Amino acid sequence: MTEIVMECKNLWKIYKDIVAVRDVSLQIREGEIKLIFGPSGSGKSTLLRCLAMLTTPTKGDVFLRGECLTKPGVDLNKARARIGFVFQHIYLFHHLTALGNVELALRHVLKLPKDEARKRAMSALEEVKMEKWANYYPAQLSGGQQQRVGIARALARNPDIILLDEPTSALDPELTGEVIDTLRDLAKKGTTMLIVSHEMPFAQEVADEMIFFDEGTIVETGTPEHFFTNPSTERAKKFMMRLIKRTRRE
Repeated sequence: MTEIVMECKNLWKIYKDIVAVRDVSLQIREGEIKLIFGPSGSGKSTLLRCLAMLTTPTKGDVFLRGECLTKPGVDLNKARARIGFVFQHIYLFHHLTALGNVELALRHVLKLPKDEARKRAMSALEEVKMEKWANYYPAQLSGGQQQRVGIARALARNPDIILLDEPTSALDPELTGEVIDTLRDLAKKGTTMLIVSHEMPFAQEVADEMIFFDEGTIVETGTPEHFFTNPSTERAKKFMMRLIKRTRRE
């Protein structure tokens, strides 16, 4: 059976009186693409941040290739270097070029020599078709191009898995397509990804499994065909109807 790359068991995140993530367990295997969708404020982003150990879970465990990241004494910086994360909002350093943004972590986190870091950064930019803009600054790039640089930054570290938190939500509709095309290319190459997104045509095309998330927990899982034809729960049915209507309008 294909190796489990990332797993969480009985994961919780509680902020005072707010339960953001409630007893979530899931697995992502090598080469799988899982897509999480659900209402705003349902805890999807918090779940991704807990999986990447950018936010410390209140209780429960996170595993990366069998190593428990939530136990005491784990080198989290080393673990995080193996997890690519693409943020909803595009966090690029505006004083650095696209190439500089991608190679920064390679030099200062992975401690690669300058020449090796530059070579890997250029390779990652080529993978997202941004090599022609390597020496451009973020202000000179469109939103879609900036997000592709963000994806290249995640790819450059050769991560075990990439977590993407609504990578197109901050973009105008006309710029969304180029980011979706990039993700589609990564899917064809077998990149392991867990994506929070409401881009239903993309989900229908590439997702191995869709996860409907609401009120901090997994309500329902299934293939894209399951959700597009006959969701089991009333909550999922209503939400899918709204998404499909929105997609048709766009």
